[in-house]
Amino acid sequence: MSKSKFSSGRRLGWLWILVVGILLGAALLAGGATVMHKTSDTEFCVSCHTMERPLAEYQGSIHFQNPRGIRAECADCHVPHQPLDYMKTKIMAVKDVWGEMTGKIDTPEKYEAHKLEMAQSVWKTLKASDSATCRSCHSFQAMDILAQSAEARQQHPVAIKEGQTCIDCHKGVAHILPDMSNLAAAGASELSSAAAHTPKTATTLYAISTQPFWLTKDKTEHNDGNLMPSTSLRVITRDGEMVQAEVSGWQQDGVKEVFYAAKGKRILSALLDEKARARLKTQETSKDDDTGLIWHKVALTIWVPQQQLISDRDKIWRYAADMMSANCTGCHGLTALDRFNANQWIGVVKGMAPRTSLSQEQLRVLTQYVQQHASDMPKTSSENK
Repeated sequence: MSKSKFSSGRRLGWLWILVVGILLGAALLAGGATVMHKTSDTEFCVSCHTMERPLAEYQGSIHFQNPRGIRAECADCHVPHQPLDYMKTKIMAVKDVWGEMTGKIDTPEKYEAHKLEMAQSVWKTLKASDSATCRSCHSFQAMDILAQSAEARQQHPVAIKEGQTCIDCHKGVAHILPDMSNLAAAGASELSSAAAHTPKTATTLYAISTQPFWLTKDKTEHNDGNLMPSTSLRVITRDGEMVQAEVSGWQQDGVKEVFYAAKGKRILSALLDEKARARLKTQETSKDDDTGLIWHKVALTIWVPQQQLISDRDKIWRYAADMMSANCTGCHGLTALDRFNANQWIGVVKGMAPRTSLSQEQLRVLTQYVQQHASDMPKTSSENK
């Protein structure tokens, strides 16, 4: 065989290898893309037994059926479009396969037990990506806000101003929200821990929860009244774990059982028994121009245990804001605190309370928070925290 024929045959061989390699590469690429695509479609996602509950929630949401006939599939919300994030998500999906194999959520009871954990993981991912998958369909820039519902017209400008992202307000848009009671309980525990480290030199303190008080430092079996969460106290003296302080507020003429944080505002500060009412000192009297009612500014000297008092009220507000975010924004979006006045907020919270997992004590803290930051209250540095 001549050298030229050998070289020609060799080149032809390499050409065939190249062609076969390209074909194999194309086949692998096409096969890989097909696998990736098929394992991202909704039919595949809900094929597992454990997805029956999430599927039922999704089918009851506006993302499944709506007047415009636009359906967001599972991957539209849960699989990022950016190549690197896409591949990372597909690789991390191995944990879901493992969860299916080990039966992590194979019963309704197990599903409910892990629902908050799973939801928080998704919320964290969406928050970190600025809700990238949501924004592939929705964007503030493309919204005709004036054509939206009254609720949306209220909320979206607030979200834009505050730099919020979609998941901050729309946690419950495709799935029923999990039970948030454990989150609220953890927040209350953190608040109690902070109160335990309140400096002994603090001159202004705030009740972190509904707090019994006494008229003497020697506590008897029955207290003389109760302070409401966030009520302010001016420290007079201390004796061991007991603090003597002055609590002041406004009392409506003829209503002696309670007093409030501000004139004309039903922001409860204290509930009084008969002895406490007799000890009240009236500092001034004035007329509310809006209602014509007479109000008295009053003060009372009391004794309270140190354990449930804190010197930084912003920590109470952060606890309340977290509860509001976890329990309210999933349905209502980011409601501006100055959307209602202090008295209106009472009805709003009472009306929504049955739809949350909050206890009566937690609802009191939340009510104080929204009332103290209402439209007719003085603006503070902690507003909207």
